[in-house]
Amino acid sequence: MDISKRTQRLIWAIWVLVVPFGLYSLYHFATPSEINWPILLGYTALAIITTYFPFKVAGTTLFLVQWINLAIFLKYGAFVESIVMQLAIIPLAMQLKIGWSDFYRALFNSFMFFMVSAISGVSVLLMGYQIGTLNIHDIILFGCIYQILNTFTNHVILHFYLVLTKQEHEGFFGRDSIWDYAGLIVTFPFGIMLYLLIEYVGPVAFLLLGIPFLIMTFLVRLYSNSERVNEDLNQATEIGHELADRLSGDAIKDLFLSRISKMLPVDYSYIIDIDQGNMYFLKSMEKDINVDIYQSHEELLRSIAGIVYKKDKSILFNKQKEWRKSGSDFLPMDAESIISVPISRNQKMEGIFVIASRKKYAFETYQLQIISLLCSYFAVSLEKARYVQDAVSKSERCGLTKLYNYRYLDQQLEINMNQVLNGELRQLSLLMMDIDHFKSINDAYGHQSGNDILFGLARLLEKELGDSGTIARYGGEEFVVILPNYSKEQSLVLAEELREKIESTPFEIQTDLADQPLLSLVNITISIGVSTAPEDCDDAMALIRNADRALYIGAKREGRNRVAEYVK
Repeated sequence: MDISKRTQRLIWAIWVLVVPFGLYSLYHFATPSEINWPILLGYTALAIITTYFPFKVAGTTLFLVQWINLAIFLKYGAFVESIVMQLAIIPLAMQLKIGWSDFYRALFNSFMFFMVSAISGVSVLLMGYQIGTLNIHDIILFGCIYQILNTFTNHVILHFYLVLTKQEHEGFFGRDSIWDYAGLIVTFPFGIMLYLLIEYVGPVAFLLLGIPFLIMTFLVRLYSNSERVNEDLNQATEIGHELADRLSGDAIKDLFLSRISKMLPVDYSYIIDIDQGNMYFLKSMEKDINVDIYQSHEELLRSIAGIVYKKDKSILFNKQKEWRKSGSDFLPMDAESIISVPISRNQKMEGIFVIASRKKYAFETYQLQIISLLCSYFAVSLEKARYVQDAVSKSERCGLTKLYNYRYLDQQLEINMNQVLNGELRQLSLLMMDIDHFKSINDAYGHQSGNDILFGLARLLEKELGDSGTIARYGGEEFVVILPNYSKEQSLVLAEELREKIESTPFEIQTDLADQPLLSLVNITISIGVSTAPEDCDDAMALIRNADRALYIGAKREGRNRVAEYVK
């Protein structure tokens, strides 16, 4: 989520006004009496190391540094503890890859750490805690209060920050809060033991507790990372199954981009197809909006897609400085992190997939393999959809005219008629067309010429009707048009316009009866019968019969090249 410049300036102002003066005030309120510098350096080093190695559990990032700041507070008070926590922000900023452009994040963490240290520390001191005491009851009681206040204050400040910046969050008692309090329960005994061991055995306590704790943290971190990889793999498998269930190329592309955007912090995504060695954009989305991008193959060769095209190898960039020189003109200026992988099937590159985020270091190396796997699922699903569409097309389309066939017409007419009966459609009209004297055309020019006319007429009908209705070849030289929500009057007007258009349009044919093929222009006429439901009938087959009756009795018998309506 982008933070507005105004909010960033507000964070800077709050930090300048609060943190320096607050540290000064805290020093005078809780001045440390005596400091053992080697011990304090040991505390500081342990806090910095612990902060640098966070880990994720169930999607929540944990920094288990509470036990160390508890021990520091018990020994030296709130001021020293707050200084150590300010120093711990340095490795935190490094781990979060905070740069100058988002330095406000480091300032906010500095402000939050200070407020947490000050509020919890001052509160416990006001309750009567004596810094450096060895009274076990006071240590446990005030240590527990300090830790609870510390965690609670952290959540309050973070909650208001998320509300201020309008970022999504789970509420005050969400999953993150539960894990933080669980971490507190685990680390509290370590903090008490560290404080007491330092007092009784000295610096060796850092080894006795610090090393085992860091090893435990490292192992949990490894386990957490492996769980994240497994979770992403499981999610990729689910996406693969969903892609396989889609039978439309457009649906597959939409689902593919949508699911990856939910899986990763993606702001921009591009599918680039490769057809006969040329690259072009198949689908592009920027900030969840479909966009049209036009770049030549030569321009794409000079982009990040071109690098993948030439090397047939996935690439990952963590920030804009690493890739901007490649000349990726199609990527927005605020893009930072990029993953680009080849889309391959059967050892052949068929496309390139590019995703980008406005955040630096948004993607991890292992995610290259995840995206590559998803691209394989995507390529296979697209190929499957093509086969299915071809099979459906062959079963529903006329091989010659490419219009719908009688089988599809019968199904669609039943659906539309049910819509009329259910009230979803007001009316349903049907045009039955027949080419006049078609047999004489075949006899004069040959059957291939007749086929040319059928094909040409199909294209003309598609052009004139557009999405107004469903066009089908009924058989031979007969065509049918289904017109949902067309009255009989509207249908008669449309039919007359079609008749006039066809009569005035010459069709190009190639005669196959001469010694040499000759190109000729032939004019044809058609007769049209019109029937409408529910006024003429309430049955699909009756609608066809009525239109057919109007065609032959009202148009053909009356001289052809005319439009006739069904009359009861």
